[in-house]
Amino acid sequence: MRVPLRVAAQLSALLIPLLAGAATPEERGYDAIVSTSPEHAHANAYSSIAQALAAAPARPNAPFTIYLPEGRYLEKVHIDKPNIHLIGAGQGKTILRYGDFAGMPAPGSAPGSNATLGTFATATLTVAAEDFRAQNLTIENSFDFLATDALPSGHPDKIRGTQAVALEISTGSDRSAFRNVRLAGYQDTLFVQGGRSYFLNSVIEGNVDFIFGAGQALFEDSDIVTRPRGTERADVGYVTAPSTNIREEFGLVFLNCRLLKSQGVPANSTPLGRPWHPTTDFPDGRYADPDAIGAAVFINTYMDDHITVDGWASMRGTSRDGTKSTVFPPQSARFFEYQSHGPGAAINPQRRQLDDDEAREYTRDRILAGWTPAF
Repeated sequence: MRVPLRVAAQLSALLIPLLAGAATPEERGYDAIVSTSPEHAHANAYSSIAQALAAAPARPNAPFTIYLPEGRYLEKVHIDKPNIHLIGAGQGKTILRYGDFAGMPAPGSAPGSNATLGTFATATLTVAAEDFRAQNLTIENSFDFLATDALPSGHPDKIRGTQAVALEISTGSDRSAFRNVRLAGYQDTLFVQGGRSYFLNSVIEGNVDFIFGAGQALFEDSDIVTRPRGTERADVGYVTAPSTNIREEFGLVFLNCRLLKSQGVPANSTPLGRPWHPTTDFPDGRYADPDAIGAAVFINTYMDDHITVDGWASMRGTSRDGTKSTVFPPQSARFFEYQSHGPGAAINPQRRQLDDDEAREYTRDRILAGWTPAF
């Protein structure tokens, strides 16, 4: 199914013009380089990303650019200063990776304690400041999800808590932009929790709820790739699990993207998303947040045959009695499509569609509330 010419022209006039090819870091200069190689001898060379970040001003008036030459960087990175830019040598050349997972023992916990790290502390890269940029690199959580997922239930080596975040866009962040970036993981690859973020010409790989959270994010001209499970199974996972607050008009928006699958992912195995209502502390108890009315919208997106015919799925949440007995159906969330195409596309009562007038509201300027990303 193709976008009518009239609608395509209207959308293209409103959406982002692709940026012209940017100069290389060497051509435009950089403030720091992470390398110990003599070929990269530089007055501002550092042996780790953490050291380079420590050298950045607390509140720089201009971007502080850190160049990461080709190589693998085994670091867990936390961005807590604004205007940090990470520039790599290419998606397949500069790889930042770490392997924390939710079920691992919490740092400093007593021997025999059941305290675990938890999902939100697992990220390889956490952005908790404004105006972050990343280009031409891979951010990966290297936890071996497939190995434990392949073990039968009850096996002594099977790990509980397999959530393992590659990138967390945290509260305190805003205006985070990513271009030609690959995010690699399995369960919970990308946690879009706070602020506005933009992804252009990028790749995001995972299987279970692998793009999730309450933030506002626009994905454009990017590949969203479902990866297999540890064993053959009919249900693989969910592309999104938004927890958008009802006060926010937009949540996760995919424009001109491609929903692809890796080898081993069967047809009709992957819903577009399910509504996540995080368990939250309230004055009258701890239960699923009723105001987390998730928003996920796919516009002019190619879908391979792994996308389920029904498109969306339900998700359980914590009831007031502490059980996971509350079920949130997809109709309770803000899940929509417009001009989906490919073998996984379908129009039926379960897959709600935007009309032409509604689709015209999904402009870059409105989704990102007036912010214009620049690289």
